[in-house]
Amino acid sequence: MQVLIPSGPSLNTCSSNTLGASVARIIDDLAEHGWSLQTQFIAPSLTCELSEECRKRAAAGLLVQAGIGRGALTVVSEGLRGDHIQWLDAGQNAACDQYLAVMDELRQALNQALFMGLEDFESHFALYPPGAYYKKHLDRFRDDDRRAVSVVFYLNEDWQAEQGGALRLYLPNGEIRDVLPQAGSLLLFLSADMPHEVLPATRDRLSLTGWFRRRGNGPL
Repeated sequence: MQVLIPSGPSLNTCSSNTLGASVARIIDDLAEHGWSLQTQFIAPSLTCELSEECRKRAAAGLLVQAGIGRGALTVVSEGLRGDHIQWLDAGQNAACDQYLAVMDELRQALNQALFMGLEDFESHFALYPPGAYYKKHLDRFRDDDRRAVSVVFYLNEDWQAEQGGALRLYLPNGEIRDVLPQAGSLLLFLSADMPHEVLPATRDRLSLTGWFRRRGNGPL
């Protein structure tokens, strides 16, 4: 098992050229491996604003315990997952709108290069309190195949390996990769092909978790 400790450009630098290079690597990685990890994907200042917004919403009680399932069939199961979430909507917050705009640019780039037919993007803040976890699962629902690419953007400054909280990816070739949730890191993987789990941590673990979705065969 390999532990991936994100490292990348200086926190004071994140140019449009850096972003463009990251998108190119994402395209190559998804085509060849089905997953990609990029560090300092967006400007550190925006990452900080998103982290502050997540904590602000949590303090206001706006993040609710996540459930298992979809729609009216969603149920809370503390034995399976322990995160608290709130979905992003456009127009609520400037930093969130910037993030959604970057994700839409990435969606278009993936469509142009890989012909994935991605139609939209959904995302929510996720906060795992100390000790919380999410057991091994796939992101695609049995009756809805619209989720094509899972996207996790991490918001945790100065994360240390001994604090836990890794996302454990089970790759199709049998390998296991642990990704630490370091601020500025973007993890993408094919939703139908990558079982994964979130390991418990000793501190709050913050992220933006989302999915690029295509037109599916399941019910809307």
